[in-house]
Amino acid sequence: MNYSYWELKEWFINLDFTIVGSGIVGLTCALELRKKYPKAKILILEKGMLPQGASTKNAGFACFGSLSEIIDDLNNHTEEEVFNLVDKRWKGLQLLCNNLGDKNIDFQQNKGFELFKNQALFETYLSKKDEINKLLKPIFKEDVFSVSDNIFGFQKVHQKYIANHFEGQIDTGKMASKLLFKAQKNGIKILNNITLESFEENNNQVDLKTDKMNFKTNQLFICTNGFASQLLEEKVKPARAQVLITKPIKNLQIKGTFHLDKGFYYFRNINDRILFGGGRNLDFKTEETTEFGQTKIVQNELEKILKETILPNTKFEIEHRWSGIMGVGNQKKAIVKQLSNNVFCGVRLGGMGIAIGNLIGKELSDLLS
Repeated sequence: MNYSYWELKEWFINLDFTIVGSGIVGLTCALELRKKYPKAKILILEKGMLPQGASTKNAGFACFGSLSEIIDDLNNHTEEEVFNLVDKRWKGLQLLCNNLGDKNIDFQQNKGFELFKNQALFETYLSKKDEINKLLKPIFKEDVFSVSDNIFGFQKVHQKYIANHFEGQIDTGKMASKLLFKAQKNGIKILNNITLESFEENNNQVDLKTDKMNFKTNQLFICTNGFASQLLEEKVKPARAQVLITKPIKNLQIKGTFHLDKGFYYFRNINDRILFGGGRNLDFKTEETTEFGQTKIVQNELEKILKETILPNTKFEIEHRWSGIMGVGNQKKAIVKQLSNNVFCGVRLGGMGIAIGNLIGKELSDLLS
């Protein structure tokens, strides 16, 4: 297809910045670049009709780490590294709310709760609670974790769990919609259903080859997270997360965000429904994929836990199922770096995109400073 002079001139010629990925990182990066370069020509490429990554497919947890996750991280990271991870996630969540507004993303701080399969596991992590509260005190100024009774009627779990007083939840559809609106309002152009296949730096520009056409940009920012390995040699593995949601449940009393089995399962309330996801620990190898879809082993286990643990005495129907692709690695720290003179990347958010996506987008734009 031959594009017109008008189309080429308006969208593809004299591009200052091209960003790959219209998720939370890509959109935030574009908005931050706009602040610094008011007259710059900025284009975002998105391979999906909607953002293809995890930004609009996650569970909407405004979280920074459960007690068990933080304790387990201390086995592979120093105290300083873990402190910095949590601090960054908390600052990222505050930045997200400040940038978009609590009401615009339906932010609710209903606490987070971690459930344990048995008393021994509960007591193992409980024994470290005071130590972790002390570690995080400089960030939150008060204790984060406390013991809570099982007031929600969950079964087949220990009847006490760990409450996180600062955890919240958001509507990720509203978040993405607000970010897209802000980007377009600021003159940032977004093209959907276009895939960057390869790129090559040539003098002071980057040649881009897409499935629609080829063009040049002065600088390229890659924000594809779980799909990063398709374009980059960075150490980012895809991790698929399968999710389901029930139909509305009358008189649903469950309220908050919940972590089970070290966070490999997670659920929350949303519009009188239960949104429930996880289970990739059942088959890590199969879930290390960039292909969307569901598997029987995961879906059967989600339904079993939903019926036996979360809603044991409540009739429910599953209305919808989907999956999202996260970007993970051996390290929890995101990759934000300059790859060459004119190519940059912000990827490997480790399942914490809601918490750190805004910050990563800003840090990525700051690499030009």
